[in-house]
Amino acid sequence: MPELVIRGGTVIDADGERRVDVAVAADGTIAAVEPEIDATGTGATVVDAAGCVVAPGFVDLHTHLREPGKEEAETIESGTRCAARGGYTAVVAMPNTTPAIDSAAVVRQVLDAGRAAGLVDVHTSAAITIERAGEHLTPMAELAALGVKLFTDDGAGVQDDRLMRRAMEYGADLDVALAQHCEVEALAAGGHMHEGAWSSRLGIPGIPVEAEELMVARDLALARRTGARAHFQHLSTVGSVELVRAAKAAGQQVTAEATTHHFTLTDACCAAYDAVFKVNPPLRTAEDVAAIKVGLADGTIDAIATDHAPHTTESKELPFDQAPPGMLGLETALALAITELDLPLAQIIGLLSWRPAAIVGIDDDHGGHLVPGRAANLCVIDPAATWVVDPDATASRSRNNPYAGRTLTGRVRHTIYRGTPTVLDGEACR
Repeated sequence: MPELVIRGGTVIDADGERRVDVAVAADGTIAAVEPEIDATGTGATVVDAAGCVVAPGFVDLHTHLREPGKEEAETIESGTRCAARGGYTAVVAMPNTTPAIDSAAVVRQVLDAGRAAGLVDVHTSAAITIERAGEHLTPMAELAALGVKLFTDDGAGVQDDRLMRRAMEYGADLDVALAQHCEVEALAAGGHMHEGAWSSRLGIPGIPVEAEELMVARDLALARRTGARAHFQHLSTVGSVELVRAAKAAGQQVTAEATTHHFTLTDACCAAYDAVFKVNPPLRTAEDVAAIKVGLADGTIDAIATDHAPHTTESKELPFDQAPPGMLGLETALALAITELDLPLAQIIGLLSWRPAAIVGIDDDHGGHLVPGRAANLCVIDPAATWVVDPDATASRSRNNPYAGRTLTGRVRHTIYRGTPTVLDGEACR
């Protein structure tokens, strides 16, 4: 007997599109996917999906949950509630916490807190180097044995070429992904926004595109040498997209992500010196935004990531050059993609769901195919719904949302995590 039936929706998954109902069993797996499922007399909860799309839950490769160490900005519980409201059933936590996620003890702490929250699957990345200092490698084999599938010093690129080569060699042996925040510190030092016409006009020191592109080129070369699985985080420039496109055309097995803000916002947003628009890598030009959109459309960029980066109001109200970089993203990602990308809905869902799931090897449980026996990690979205972004309506502890007052199209109505509703009618219910 089903515990839950999602009725009246159109399923879109990796197998295509079809009008079917979905039944969920008591063990949290999909029990049936059929044209019409009669729940009469079963006692099952019926979720209305009329006029909506039923899709695999989304997977975010790039979430800052801030715990441990910066719980005033976000906790694992509040961050995963944001994720559930955004249609996510799994997130990968970034390691730039305090202390950094660079040891077995901290990995266990984050995983335990994620299980306790019970809102989405929390997978954690781990730092490539101890304390993310770029000097000594973390115990990668020990951390991989705990389930870490992605290593990154996110927030900083590994500057030492030899050390990064060694990390990739270990990564290739362990079959984990080496993800890079590509930024050459010698070129980026002192910069707070994109180096260009707007930085000159505003008098704000800039970060040139070469700071990113040189490290992308280096890591592509090292990945060719070592056979490592290289993943490029938050690509932001025309040149970076072209480098990855050329590498893929040559047969190199690399993956890349782009954030929602890098295909929706430009450096002109910084004109009022509002630090809500300060992010790293910085918002770039309209030409860079166009290149990111093309990269998402043609498969050069494999996934949409949020780089959800909460900060307290007090820290974001500091002068532009003193404020920390980062903005919220989990609750707006789907709507921004639908509103801003001229792509079929199925392709957008793939960029948010099964393609990121495959990158970190969790596609047995997330993304892919809605078929009996698989874990019921699902979301129900209304692709035609319009709504106005209100930063105070977030589940986050922070409010640094750059889209305040903006009207978007597309909204998550329901999220089902392992067979249990976490969001119903747009409101978190756990």
